[in-house]
Amino acid sequence: MKDLKSQASKSTTPGKGGLTPEIQSRIGHQLRAMYDDVVRQGVPDRFAELIKKLDAPGGGSPNENGAGGSNDNHGRE
Repeated sequence: MKDLKSQASKSTTPGKGGLTPEIQSRIGHQLRAMYDDVVRQGVPDRFAELIKKLDAPGGGSPNENGAGGSNDNHGRE
């Protein structure tokens, strides 16, 4: 990050608060590298199982499988 700050002070910035094309390119490259790393990690098994349950017919309805207790108001309306 220090490289970007020192680069910004050395380069001529187009207008107030703008970023030079070189800095924009570096930011884009770093964001792509981070995104690629996240994609390579894949989906955890527990999330894949949850998605399968939600995709199943009736799998997303809390009333059908009895999982609707999170909004329990203890009989108060």
